[in-house]
Amino acid sequence: MTASYVAIVLLGAFAGGFVNGLAGFGTGLVALGIWLHVIDPLYGAPLVAICSVAGQLQTLPAIWHAVNIRRLLPMLVGGVLGIPVGILLLGHMAPDLFRLSLGLFLIAFAIFMMFNRSLPAMRWGSKKTEGMVGFCGGILGGLAGLSGPLPTIWVTLKRWEKDERRSVFQMFNLTILACVAISHLAIDGITVAFSQLVLIALPGTFVGAFAGIRLYRRLNDHRYNLLVLIMLAISGITLVVSEIG
Repeated sequence: MTASYVAIVLLGAFAGGFVNGLAGFGTGLVALGIWLHVIDPLYGAPLVAICSVAGQLQTLPAIWHAVNIRRLLPMLVGGVLGIPVGILLLGHMAPDLFRLSLGLFLIAFAIFMMFNRSLPAMRWGSKKTEGMVGFCGGILGGLAGLSGPLPTIWVTLKRWEKDERRSVFQMFNLTILACVAISHLAIDGITVAFSQLVLIALPGTFVGAFAGIRLYRRLNDHRYNLLVLIMLAISGITLVVSEIG
């Protein structure tokens, strides 16, 4: 294991942790683009899941006061139930078309919300509706590791204040990605090479998440909302470019 290998893994972990600490999601979006220059692609998804969970657990105390477990429960239960459905759909969907369609949708949504900031907050939505949002998010998580977009869009339409908004999609992503990480470890096992990767990446994740959450505390609701929309747009652009490139 060379010094450059370790440096690249640490850099990717720091960048992913920083974005996670700042926005509450986006570890894989940033880290994978750096990691895949040196690591085996088979290790990418489980490493992202583990580092995401670690970073979100670290920053959870900063938004814990806004967490409402009773309100979150329908979405969390729906998400967990959706994971196996997504896994089952893996062999029955065209992944290229799926990622391209989702990417275009995320770009369109982000642009629409950026230019329509005066729209009133969405008031409707029962526990059943939130359960369905979670279920669909769980399907996307099991299908493509993309559990975050739908809950993030949901709370963006609600226009809650930033801690309340972040508490929803961070707790959702934490739950879904923890299930994904456990599934990967149960199916693929823990190899020496993967254990070394985790031990290298976690310190970078912790430092990055610490820096990100400090900057998050300085953002007002307007700037945080803009940050989330930009992150959704970047996620969409990344998906589209990966399919047409």
